[in-house]
Amino acid sequence: MIRIAVLALVLFASNARAQNPPAAGHEGQIPAAQQAAQRPAPEGVALGLQEMERMALERNPTLLQAAANIRAAQGRSKQAGLYPNPSIAVANPDLSYGPIIRGGEWGFLVQQDIVLGGKLSLSRRAAEQEVVKAQAQAEAQRLRVLTSVRGFFYQALAAQRKVEVRSRLLNLVREAVTTSRQLQNVGQADLPDVLEIEIEEHNAEIALMSARNEQRQIWVQLASVVGDPTLNITPLEGDLENLPAFDAQQTLARLLAESPEVKIANAEITRAEFALQRARREPIPNLNIEGGLHYNRELLEVGQRPIGTQGSIAVGIRLPLFDRNQGNVEAARADLERAQRETDRVALSLRSRLAVALRQYQDAQIIVEKYRVEMLPRARRAYELYLAGFRQMAAAYPQALIAQRTLLQLQDGYDEALSDLWGRAVEIEGLLLEGGLQAPGGNIEGEGANADLMNVRSRLDSRER
Repeated sequence: MIRIAVLALVLFASNARAQNPPAAGHEGQIPAAQQAAQRPAPEGVALGLQEMERMALERNPTLLQAAANIRAAQGRSKQAGLYPNPSIAVANPDLSYGPIIRGGEWGFLVQQDIVLGGKLSLSRRAAEQEVVKAQAQAEAQRLRVLTSVRGFFYQALAAQRKVEVRSRLLNLVREAVTTSRQLQNVGQADLPDVLEIEIEEHNAEIALMSARNEQRQIWVQLASVVGDPTLNITPLEGDLENLPAFDAQQTLARLLAESPEVKIANAEITRAEFALQRARREPIPNLNIEGGLHYNRELLEVGQRPIGTQGSIAVGIRLPLFDRNQGNVEAARADLERAQRETDRVALSLRSRLAVALRQYQDAQIIVEKYRVEMLPRARRAYELYLAGFRQMAAAYPQALIAQRTLLQLQDGYDEALSDLWGRAVEIEGLLLEGGLQAPGGNIEGEGANADLMNVRSRLDSRER
């Protein structure tokens, strides 16, 4: 019986070594199974992150919406500085068709408002800040899209590796099932051993189906953010282990200097300043000029000839006696104060959110390091010891099988932890802006608006608990 069991394990172990050769070097070295999983699939053209980003920048509809918002703001800015149109009218100020004296006047009038006090210039400059604000919102949306694409890309890359690892595990278990059944047919294997390995086969099948379902879900989300719903599952190439490093002070300085949220708040301050100046200039009256020509048919000239062509002109202003725009000035002053406090609020919010993001990144980094430096090398060492012990008839066959399964499961968890870590990293690199399918110009803060990467966070949070 021992001889037959040895034969089964030799077949099993030789298959495992062929597809998953032992790692060499120190304990922290990445296992060979993971290195193999990093290689792109032989069929099809592998896609990289840059290609995905390019597709998203070309096709994501929210970026086109953001560009339309800029054009709309530019149109409103242009409109705000246009001079008022003149008015022209046909006038008949004096109607007289009596039987004795012929009279009546016909003519036209032209009226034009002359805007004084630089009010048009201030209106235009205030509206120009809306263009600046729309441009900052477009930049924020671009970062949102890139953050979502990067997050889903690394999730899809990890899911691809998970499918490969679980497929390899299923193949190994099926080899063992086939061998066990052959041994049972010749009376050299017990039924409990066959039942146990068959249960392992079903577990491996379920795990593989779950991994494929997860991969399909992530690809639907990735294709949606990219803007191409027809995009099918394609081999990806990338390096999950090449993670960026963050310095807290440098990251905060970059965030406060480059964040579109800060730019939007600053544009709102400038707009409010111009709006206050405009409100203060409102009491300066505009000059109203009216002039016209008319033909007087009244017969008062010598020889009973009509008076003929006459002209008229009037100049007037509206006196600001009662309405000096006092209420609007007070409202504009309050808006300016609110905008100034908004910059303080945004800066404090960014600090707070960055602290949370950095802590989550550090926690995820600890988990990844635990897998890479301690858990995976120990699992590999345990498997090698069980395998060596079984070859020397000092350990049971199920122990080696369980050790092999544990090693592959840890590799599976390691890839998932890397995916979680990348989710935190791309959030920080994207200046805490997420939500690649949210309409631009809305709530740009990450709080309560980051549905795209919530599944990444929930996985890590569940692992922490």
